[in-house]
Amino acid sequence: MTRIATTLLVVWSFVIPCFAVEPNEILRDPNLEARAREIGKALRCVVCQNETIDESDAELARDMRRLVRRQIIDGHSDQKIIDYMVDRYGDFVLLNPPFKPSTWALWFGPLAVFCLGAVVIIRKLRTISRRQMKPLSAEEQDEFASLVNKGNTKL
Repeated sequence: MTRIATTLLVVWSFVIPCFAVEPNEILRDPNLEARAREIGKALRCVVCQNETIDESDAELARDMRRLVRRQIIDGHSDQKIIDYMVDRYGDFVLLNPPFKPSTWALWFGPLAVFCLGAVVIIRKLRTISRRQMKPLSAEEQDEFASLVNKGNTKL
């Protein structure tokens, strides 16, 4: 029983992205539809941000898919369609943005956030270790000695 459920789950995970493109969006010419799918795989849904426009069910992704298909029907080249989308939505719309000064935040942002987090954690750990390593004051040493001498081991 669990094998069947696992198999269905695996098959379903491959089928789910296919549902984003609605039947009324699919072009009749298989070659043109294949071009639209390839372009759609290169473009990010600006609403979902972690899905291509082919995988996203967002309304904006649907509009972007329709726009790509309309431009394909109008005879535009793949690069011209991608350039149009970049002009309209910026470099962020590309799943693999170009490496240039305006996209450095996309390339180095995650690394910068990671490094900042590491610095904060290291400083916090150092502060904690300094507090723990501080020697006892004379008063604390006397209190500790009296507890030990009384045989009280509950500290």
